Formats: sequence, structure tokens, C-alpha cells
Amino acid sequence: MGSWAAAAAPWRLGGCSGRGGLRGAPRRRGSCRAGGGDRPGSLSDLLRNSAGAAEREEAAAAAAEGSEAAAAARRRRRPRESTVLLFPGQGSQFVGMGGGLLRYPNVRRMFRVAETVLGYDLLSLCLRGPRAELDRTRHCQPAVFVASLAAVERLSHRQPDVLESCVGAAGFSVGEFAALVFAGALDFAQALYAVKVRAEAMQKASEAVPSGMLSVIGRPAANYKFACLEARKHCESLGIENPVCEISNYLFPDSRVIAGHLQALEYLQENARKYYFTRTKMLPVSGAFHTRLMEPAVEPLAEVLKSIEIQKPLICVYSNVDSKKYMHSDHIKKLLVKQVVSPVMWEQTMHSVYERKQGTEFPYTYEVGPGKQLGAILKKCNLKAWRQYEHVDVSEDEEAAET
Repeated sequence: MGSWAAAAAPWRLGGCSGRGGLRGAPRRRGSCRAGGGDRPGSLSDLLRNSAGAAEREEAAAAAAEGSEAAAAARRRRRPRESTVLLFPGQGSQFVGMGGGLLRYPNVRRMFRVAETVLGYDLLSLCLRGPRAELDRTRHCQPAVFVASLAAVERLSHRQPDVLESCVGAAGFSVGEFAALVFAGALDFAQALYAVKVRAEAMQKASEAVPSGMLSVIGRPAANYKFACLEARKHCESLGIENPVCEISNYLFPDSRVIAGHLQALEYLQENARKYYFTRTKMLPVSGAFHTRLMEPAVEPLAEVLKSIEIQKPLICVYSNVDSKKYMHSDHIKKLLVKQVVSPVMWEQTMHSVYERKQGTEFPYTYEVGPGKQLGAILKKCNLKAWRQYEHVDVSEDEEAAET
């Protein structure tokens, strides 16, 4: 078999095998259930175009042969010999990302499949922008998803042992889809189609109400929920019905992202000292993501997930909703939908991933995808774990630069 993103396979990385790295990693067959209307049917067509039936059968056979050995190898591995992968979310994108990965043929194949699934040239948008278009929710979510998995392909070539020894993964918001593809739970093309539907629905929801997201650093005395309550009361005094202002991201101790109506966020900025906020900054997004203002995006995502085959992850993947491990396919479907309107519990997730008895070594951590934001957050959450952190770049190819 080729590497994990080989055109023959159903665009799925099935965990980490005990030998041979991703080129011998167990894979599961990916398919779309029959029936269910136009959306599943068109998705099936995309999958047939991206992978031949015989090749998919070969991938399925490889999965059956290698999965048990891979699981046994992971159980025997010491913590310091293990790795964890973190997948970034929306906001990490930048013009030029992916350019350093095109020397790997499978990355080009991934972008060709993406063009078929999305209906536009994602590679050109990533490399050349314009930035305003790349930053749009409907574009940046698929872009970050593909760029992150392209970074995994780079790891498979340059440091295959990192993937062989992987025991866990987590993704921030849309990054969770990439983590589930990496873990063998989702097929690449199917997951990308779900990300497309999710991104378009979230953008549409954000355009319906003037809203945004506010990054807040607070003192230990800060009461974020009380501040949100008073901001909602302020909105009600302005005549806004059912105002929204709530915590949407738990990042690290004393750092939150608050999202909701713009008037509520403006009130919090103006009264920052009252609520013991030391720093506030509006984020460059157009909506209140991970709040109930995203409710219009729930049904479209739920419908597309019904048409997608989801497997139990072959490694531990942690949910943004409750910071716990995904257990089975129905669990994944339920929480991926709930995540759209629930806060990202990233600080809690970091505690779940790195919790261990005193004296136990920490695994090596790799952030795969654009930006180093998750590494910066990890440093704030767990300094000892961060000391084993590395970032896998998606821009300049260091190997090419050295030659």
C-alpha cells in the first residue's frame, strides 16, 4: 500500500500500526450508505471518482490484517515513547499554507479530491488567496481541515515513527473532523463534505445576526458567567429579544472567548475593569460560533452525518463538548452536531489528554496544521507536557530549504 492518503485508499488513516508506519497502517473501508436523498447520492459519486472499488477492497483487507497488532503495540508502549497529535481550528489559516507540502504526491491528490468535493480550487485559495476569501468561514474550515491532514502526510514521510507511536488526538472545533479522519473513524472525502456543509451553514447563521467573538484574559477574581449575564441584560435594555452572550471557548486558566450579539460584546469591552478583565480583543470572525446563534447550522450537519459511515476510532480522540473520549459511531454523530452550539472545552480537554500519575512521563505532542496556537495554549495549561511539543509546518518545506 502507499501512504495513508494514497488515492487507492478511502482517504482514511486507520490508526498507527506497529510496523511500517502509515504505509502499513490499518485502514477501514469508507463508503456512503445507500439511499437518503440527493446529498448522499452525490457524495457517493464523489467517492467513486476518488477511489476505485478494487483499491478500496485492498484497503479493507489491510485493515483486517493490521488493526489487532496495532492496538496491541499501543497498549505496550511507555508514555515517553508515545505521541499525541493536535489539530487546529478556524482562525489558524494563512495565505501560503500548504505550499511546503506539495512535494509529497499524496498532498496534491488530497487537494484534487478537495476540488471535486468543494466545487472550487482550494489549493489556489490556500496558496494565493485573496486573504478575505480564505478567511470566510465557508472557505477557511475546509482549508484548515485539508492543510492539517497534509501536515500528517509530511510526518508520514519525514518522521513515520511519530505516527506509529500515536495513542491519542484532539482537534479544536473543525479540527475535530481532521482528528477523526486521522483516527480512522471518518473517510477523508466524506468528512470534507461534512465540513463543507458545516462551514456553509455556520456562515449563513452568522450572517443572520450581527454577532462576534471576544477574546478575554481575566484576573483570578473574574466571573465570566456573571459578566455575560449583565451583558445580556444590557442588550434587553436596548430592545434586543433573547440576546446571546456566553462563553464559547475555554482556552486556558484565566482565558476565555465570549461570543454573542455585538452589543453585548461592546458592553463587556467598555466595562472590562468592572469584571476584572485585563485584556479584551475582538476576533476576526463574523459570527458567534459555539453558541445558540449557530442553531440554524445544526440540522444541515446532522443530516449529512446521517449519510456518512462512521467507525469507532482506532486511537483515543477527545470531544470538544465534554473533553471525554469518543466511544462509538453514534456518540461521534451526536457530539459533532452538539459541538456547533456548545462551548469548546479545550482547557478541560488538555487536562484529560495529559492527566497522569505524578512522576509519569509525558508523551511527545505534535501540532499538525497551520499556526502554533494550540502549542501556546498547551504551554499555559501544562508546561511539562509542552516541553515535549513540536509544530509541523505547512508553509516552507524545511527539507527543501536545506538542499
